[in-house]
Amino acid sequence: MDLATLIGLLGAFGIVIYAMLSGGDIGMFVNAPSLLIVLVGSLFVVLMKFNLGQFLGAIKVAIKAFSFKLTPPEDLIEEVVALADEARKGGLLSLEGKEVSNRFLNKGIQLLVDGHDADVVRTLLWKDLKQTVERHERGAKIFSAMGDVAPAMGMIGTLIGLVAMLANMDDPKSIGPAMAIALLTTLYGAMFANMIALPVADKLELRRTEEGMTKAMVIDALLAIQAGQNPRIIDSMLKAYLPEGKRADED
Repeated sequence: MDLATLIGLLGAFGIVIYAMLSGGDIGMFVNAPSLLIVLVGSLFVVLMKFNLGQFLGAIKVAIKAFSFKLTPPEDLIEEVVALADEARKGGLLSLEGKEVSNRFLNKGIQLLVDGHDADVVRTLLWKDLKQTVERHERGAKIFSAMGDVAPAMGMIGTLIGLVAMLANMDDPKSIGPAMAIALLTTLYGAMFANMIALPVADKLELRRTEEGMTKAMVIDALLAIQAGQNPRIIDSMLKAYLPEGKRADED
């Protein structure tokens, strides 16, 4: 579980709900038609922009914003250097059956053990990396679209409410409650966009960068192991992927 995502989500909604409770009965902030216009309406509009498979796949990808956790790069480097040392002493076949913490690394080791040449290993692993990046980019794009559409749907709901209010101007007592309901759709649209859709889109962009960097590092490591490079050289090469501060700490 990504604590930053969870804490941010709960904290943001907690503050908003506290503000609602401070204003009186929270029930006055609940309106089913307004929710339908913003939430369901936004989903249908975004669905028009993508195919059904891409839309449903974005939900699966979004789960990674909450639950996905990569092996820390410095730990992965340490693990790879140990594998390189073992492969240099006992050959690539000595890596067969080795338990590793990263599924992508395990896939690459299996390719080395199976005896594929460097071009095949590079092509297969870079194809996997590219598909991962595209999957995250598509998910981020869909949630960004939701973030763009939700406030607009909120405004549409508000206009609908205002039209209904103006049509009943002969009853002054109904103007206040009708205006409040009309404004709720704008509130829902702003909340859905800025507290859910856009943060998830940004988190998926972060996941794309993190996972892309990790997989690129693993590919370089595997090709170096296959070429029989010195583990210390591999260690120095992979540390170039770390932020300068961590690189200095490792050194």
